[in-house]
Amino acid sequence: MSRVYLVGAGPGDPELLTLKAARLIGAADAVLYDSLIDPRVLKLAGRQARLIDVGKRCGRHSMAQAQICRLLVEQARIGDMVVRLKGGDPMVFGRATEEMAALRDAGIAFEVIPGVTAATAAAASLQMSLTRRKAARSLHFLTGHGAEDGLPAHDWVALTRSGGTLVVYMGGQTIAGLASHFIEAGMAPAMPAIAVESASLATQRVIAGTIGTLPALLAAAKPAGPVLLLVGEALRDETAAVQVVLEAVK
Repeated sequence: MSRVYLVGAGPGDPELLTLKAARLIGAADAVLYDSLIDPRVLKLAGRQARLIDVGKRCGRHSMAQAQICRLLVEQARIGDMVVRLKGGDPMVFGRATEEMAALRDAGIAFEVIPGVTAATAAAASLQMSLTRRKAARSLHFLTGHGAEDGLPAHDWVALTRSGGTLVVYMGGQTIAGLASHFIEAGMAPAMPAIAVESASLATQRVIAGTIGTLPALLAAAKPAGPVLLLVGEALRDETAAVQVVLEAVK
């Protein structure tokens, strides 16, 4: 039986946890959790659990990834059941590769428990499909945050020509550069683009615009939570609907 579990906590809303994730959190002797985990999720842990904040968040790591890997192995060697709790899905920009490698090198068995990723949570909350016949037959997940706190070296032209929906994780701080690269690669400035802050939570905010206008709109909104960017033709009608809703709220 595996004694270490890499568990996806989903986008934030505790009700979006899988049944297996909730069961394992409740049974764990040690829970190593990222800083974006909702406190209500941590309350599912039992009284026996050691809650260890490894504080991992884009651009603001209180603990280096190498330290997290060492701590995970140390906790597993104690002999307890260990849950490594990650926001969203562990396999989507969750640095799971390094942690799995560390466990394999140490000869420690583990299991990965998938979670709802922010892209699908945002789409569900907006009642918006990320794919659409004749508009978007592909879906691309990419990161807007590189290892050196700048933009990654994406093939901007290929992404623009794909015609699919682009979902950018961790792109809130680099939106200006992202937009500039996409437009330079041939994307129309009027391409629909939406920013979703804190997807699935009560504090969720939606900023709708175009790839040309979104950088200024997002800068004015000053988001404090994690931001997901959605870009593509599949969003055109939905973007207009979101703007109507936002105006009604105002």
